[in-house]
Amino acid sequence: MKTPQVLLISLMALLGVTACSQPPKEAFYQSGIMYCSESNPVNFNPQLDTSSTTSDASSHQIYDRLLDFDADSGRIIPSLASSWKVSDDGLTYTFQLRRNVQFHETDYFTPTRNFNADDVIFSLNRWRLPDHPFHQISGGRYPYFESLGLAENIKQVKRINGYRIEISLAQRDSSFLANLATDFSVILSAEYAESLMQEAAPQRLDHFPIGTGPYKFESYRKDHNIRYQSHPQHWKAKPQVERLIYDITPKSSLRLAKLITGECDAIAFPAQTELDIIREREELELAEKPGLNIGFWAFNTQRPPFDDPDVRRALAYAIDKNTLLEAVYFDSATRARSLLPAASWAYQADAEDTAYNPVIARELLAEAGIEPGFTMTIWAMPIERAYNPNAAKMAELIQRYLGDVGINVNIVTYDWTTFRKHLREGLHDSVLIGWSADNGDPDNFYRPLLSCGAIPSGTNRAMWCNKNYDALINEALQTEDLTRRKAIYQRVNSLLFKELPIVPIAHAFRYQAYRKELQGMQINPYGGIRFGGVTKKL
Repeated sequence: MKTPQVLLISLMALLGVTACSQPPKEAFYQSGIMYCSESNPVNFNPQLDTSSTTSDASSHQIYDRLLDFDADSGRIIPSLASSWKVSDDGLTYTFQLRRNVQFHETDYFTPTRNFNADDVIFSLNRWRLPDHPFHQISGGRYPYFESLGLAENIKQVKRINGYRIEISLAQRDSSFLANLATDFSVILSAEYAESLMQEAAPQRLDHFPIGTGPYKFESYRKDHNIRYQSHPQHWKAKPQVERLIYDITPKSSLRLAKLITGECDAIAFPAQTELDIIREREELELAEKPGLNIGFWAFNTQRPPFDDPDVRRALAYAIDKNTLLEAVYFDSATRARSLLPAASWAYQADAEDTAYNPVIARELLAEAGIEPGFTMTIWAMPIERAYNPNAAKMAELIQRYLGDVGINVNIVTYDWTTFRKHLREGLHDSVLIGWSADNGDPDNFYRPLLSCGAIPSGTNRAMWCNKNYDALINEALQTEDLTRRKAIYQRVNSLLFKELPIVPIAHAFRYQAYRKELQGMQINPYGGIRFGGVTKKL
């Protein structure tokens, strides 16, 4: 492992290159916020994609939601809905909508009215109704909502008047309000969508976005940058920074170099080996919080021999999770015993966990008829994520462990878009990936990651379907009693330990690195980065 001093020398070399190749930019960088992001968004509508890159680029910059989460407490708070009430049976939700909320005016759209109930109905019906005119636009997949089965549980979205709507459910869902506050539940402009349909260009809705958020979209150059302008009529407050620029910089060391020189005001996903450098520099800040996330190793249970729980258990016993944590996370993560991190109210401290035991691994493999020399693939993410900052290195370590029990491993990776596409197609034997919570409800881990309904959406990387599991997580949503729900989730954990479709590895800390000139930067406990309310001291 490189020392901070060696890394700093390497960064200085990078700084020399960037300083010589960039034009003067003092005025430009004082006029706005520059954020070094790690990758390209798939589009600018988080309804269509669960990638944090897409969410970071759109959810809290361009859009608002009916509800939101308080960044400090995690409580659900009003947003475009100023208030709400729930019927006694938990099946009807009535939302009073905020008035005088203006949509973005851009060079490609000029709104003629403010936000109202029609926009909420359009936004929800687009992803929940297969016959909606916009449902099939941009591929017709809404992975987050599909993974939760929300469309099937919403019976009706009814307009009471211009500023009041009513949503009726088929079954009680104690996580419903939290799901409406996630990054994916953004509110689009129905008027803009109608105008695009008239122009025979409906696909522009997701690539040239219109929202009500603090920043409005200006331009996007793949592999280069995304440009935003402030939305001066934002209902909360006009952003005090006129421009927001995303500088797409895949290499972590170059992101840090740009942060040090002031070419970037904040960066995505600082590498674990860079954290001490950031802490030691007076001009930089490093915010840190325990992460509501899970990094795991998922087996494709629809591919033999990984459809056999004994084979999955053998592979789990073959690896030393503690060594993986030390080598990949550098003391910035805790060992995962189950899907839920310690910050969750349903966390089970005594959940059963596998231990490193290559003797048992060999015995189980032999009993399952797996001969020495069997070859499998481990897919390793090509990008950094908080839940796994270096999947390639982890894959190499697991490769060595499995070699010790007679298993040959080929490590597979692609660019991020192709990687996710082939995962959805089920071409992997196993994959190192993870999940960051979109809200504080335990269902946000259990349902998207392992329910039967989450297989088509692509969030169930194990492609595992177990009717008993689905019945248990559905039962947990039928009550508001947290003690009863926690008891159900303990039964879920026992089932997962028995079946082992995935091996939980780590719950990682979340970090946000930025220059001290930025004021108001906070780590969003659930989901994407937020620049609304962030100012820059000149």
